[in-house]
Amino acid sequence: MISRFLPHPVRRLFGVKEAARPPAYELADRPDKLASLFAAIDRVDEVSLDTEADNMFHYRVRVCLLQFLVGGRVILVDVLAPLDLRPLWARLARKHLVMHGSDFDLRLLHDLCSFRAKSLFDTMLAAQLLGRKRIGLASLLEDHFGVQLDKDGQKANWSRRPLTPKLLDYASLDVWHLPALRDLLTRDLSRLGRLEWLQQQCQAQIAAGTEGFAPPTENDWRIGHSERLRGKALPVLHAVWHWREQQAQRLDTPPFKVCSNDLLLRVANAAEEGQDPEAVLRGVHLGKRHERIFPSLRDSVAAGLARDPHTLPRRPGRDPNHIPLTRPEIARLDRIREDRDKIATRLGIEPTLIANRSQLSQIARTPRELDGILLPWQVTLLQDQPSLKADG
Repeated sequence: MISRFLPHPVRRLFGVKEAARPPAYELADRPDKLASLFAAIDRVDEVSLDTEADNMFHYRVRVCLLQFLVGGRVILVDVLAPLDLRPLWARLARKHLVMHGSDFDLRLLHDLCSFRAKSLFDTMLAAQLLGRKRIGLASLLEDHFGVQLDKDGQKANWSRRPLTPKLLDYASLDVWHLPALRDLLTRDLSRLGRLEWLQQQCQAQIAAGTEGFAPPTENDWRIGHSERLRGKALPVLHAVWHWREQQAQRLDTPPFKVCSNDLLLRVANAAEEGQDPEAVLRGVHLGKRHERIFPSLRDSVAAGLARDPHTLPRRPGRDPNHIPLTRPEIARLDRIREDRDKIATRLGIEPTLIANRSQLSQIARTPRELDGILLPWQVTLLQDQPSLKADG
């Protein structure tokens, strides 16, 4: 097996792939082990960072593990251990971060401790701006370094203790290659003159991260396609959605593991003719787990059928950005989209990176406010296009 001894670039040239070899790591799961991490962070200007959470296994999302690459050392922090991490956040807020797909992580850390990054290099955003077709970390590492990550860690329960060596190996690999990947992507972005684009995208990502996750509202039960429901179907949907939330909290599991949105809609649709609860649920297959909680579901359907639809929480007021466009504005939107798509094709990137659907609608309505809708690099690409010049 000569391929084992070939350097990464040669293995890539010949299409040879290998399982990623995990680096040595240190696990900080006791207060006395944090001092070494703090000292390491104090000595550097840049830190590679990733997080692991338990959003697939618990009702409320928690950060379970932090992965750091600091000065060549991989240090993993058990966030669920009894540790005082306040000195960590203060230090981290002064460092440049290298991350991959940072949006979820930054929102998670903001909700945890109001963390805000100073500056950022996001390798996923960089890959998008280069027009890479595969932008996941595992795909980028395979394409650039010829290594394959074990995907089992993506589905693991990171809140379970003790963490297995296999999971810790997986976690360490998430940050181990980030600096090298950053360097390769930086080279390509620089060659194309797109480094400034990435800097603007990363600053926008940091700003979005400080918003955290959207807080719950009284209209969260209005799930996709619920706008098609009428009559008794609406209070039944309201009742069974809240039933699912209560069961998820009681079982400490994500709501989707209690039942899917599709099942809720099927129950609501079956209720539209005002049938009794047994008739409503007769044609809905709930599976073994749900049979155990069937009585409470039946009661919630009964409560929904008995409720006057007019007593439900009112729909939120119309967002001014979602007022239907006029015919001239629709025509303008089509012209702007056509220009955007031509630019994206020429640059080899996804059109939505230049302007997404919502932004296109805003530009079509108020083209003179282009600077306030898009980032500077996006404005530069669009501002001189015929679709906008024609509107003065």
